[in-house]
Amino acid sequence: MASLITCPHCGVRPKEEFSIRGAADPVRPSPAARDEAWQAYAYVRDNPRGRYQEYWHHAGGCRRWLVVDRDNVTHEVFAVTDATEWRKIGSHA
Repeated sequence: MASLITCPHCGVRPKEEFSIRGAADPVRPSPAARDEAWQAYAYVRDNPRGRYQEYWHHAGGCRRWLVVDRDNVTHEVFAVTDATEWRKIGSHA
């Protein structure tokens, strides 16, 4: 059975329509931030095991950015939220 993701805009879709883009929680440094802050933001990432929130792009559908809350070991999906809404409600805090 294919893995399915429930897009808040398109409904249940096969995971092949999506591209994973990485952790949803890094905060972009200010333009005036030191080079070290930009280097850490661009290149240094944790690689957690378990439940994790990631940016996914629905490239084969609505082309919206989503935040998928899932377990990266079992691949169980707990929630899918439009990235714009996720930032508005402060789910990343």
